[in-house]
Amino acid sequence: MLAKRAVYDEEHHIFRDAVRKFYETEATPHAEEWSKAGQVPRTFWNRAGEAGILCPQLPEEYGGVGGDYRLNCIINEEQAYCRAGGAALAVHSDIVAPYLLEYGSDDLKERILPKMATGKMVGAIAMTEPGTGSDLQGMKTTAKMDGNHYVVNGSKTFISNGQNCDFVIVACKTDSNAGAHGVSLIVVEADREGFRRGRNLDKIGQHSSDTSELFFDEVRVPATNLIGQENAGFMYLMQQLPQERLSIAVIAMAGAQRAFDITLDYVKQREAFGKPIMAFQNTRFKMAEMKTELEVGWAFLDQCLSRHIKGELDAQGGAMSKLWTTEMQGRVVDQCLQLHGGYGFMSEYEIAHHFTDSRVQRIYGGTSEIMKELIGRTL
Repeated sequence: MLAKRAVYDEEHHIFRDAVRKFYETEATPHAEEWSKAGQVPRTFWNRAGEAGILCPQLPEEYGGVGGDYRLNCIINEEQAYCRAGGAALAVHSDIVAPYLLEYGSDDLKERILPKMATGKMVGAIAMTEPGTGSDLQGMKTTAKMDGNHYVVNGSKTFISNGQNCDFVIVACKTDSNAGAHGVSLIVVEADREGFRRGRNLDKIGQHSSDTSELFFDEVRVPATNLIGQENAGFMYLMQQLPQERLSIAVIAMAGAQRAFDITLDYVKQREAFGKPIMAFQNTRFKMAEMKTELEVGWAFLDQCLSRHIKGELDAQGGAMSKLWTTEMQGRVVDQCLQLHGGYGFMSEYEIAHHFTDSRVQRIYGGTSEIMKELIGRTL
């Protein structure tokens, strides 16, 4: 990974060192164990909170350090680079927390945000439904007013932190006849009657990250659990999606860099026909191509990051950051596995996990095809 990048200052480099040490101590040694278990233990969330790497962008009054989004990026980069996957910290800190901080009532912020910062409460967000995929406007989950409560009915799928979450922000229709203009965001606590977690989904990669189906059967939540204004949820989603997609781009870059670095070590040590694989021109050319793509990727990512912290990254920019970096990650990881030969297909080699873990990057947060559509509409 590029050690000194202009987008970060010296304090950020100090923070990075602390985050990397945390992951190397608290997460990386348990990667295999958590992968077999299908999720990370809640104790890890508590330790992450104690270490100050949950929701660092929150103001001090809510338990954060009042930092900007660059702290979140460092946390995400190091988690991807150290192969400390599992807990979807980016979902919790980069996606869920901002909805509450930006649009939530004082009551919601005071009740939830401090506990998110300590890891006592784990957050999830439920947008995707069976049969709708990236089409958020097609959601069928509803929330109807009954007195001073909403009654939520429906189901969601592919929900990160679904097994571990203490609450979930549910995107639902409060006006079924208004299309995108009838969507609201409502906080549903996991202990409410009628809320049910489905199975922990069996994925081809990211095995230690709990991903679930969630079901809502006449779940009653107080009207005060509404985030922002009723029927304004789709607008809030559109405002926050650039940061969500930028977070995915950050993870893509760090993951691709890690795949390259371990492959560089491998081709220098592994021999074929009496000499290191790196001695073959084809290997050197492939490594040179990937190194160049990584340099371009980091420059583009940092440009997007600089724009975002100035409030200038729009929907097109967020879509482009995710599209290019995740597609590049796919190319790099595939080539790195190829250079490992048969060993790349063995689960005991780290590159195999990068191959399976990275595949979903081009799907969640909006597929590559949706990103192209969004970009194309602006031309």
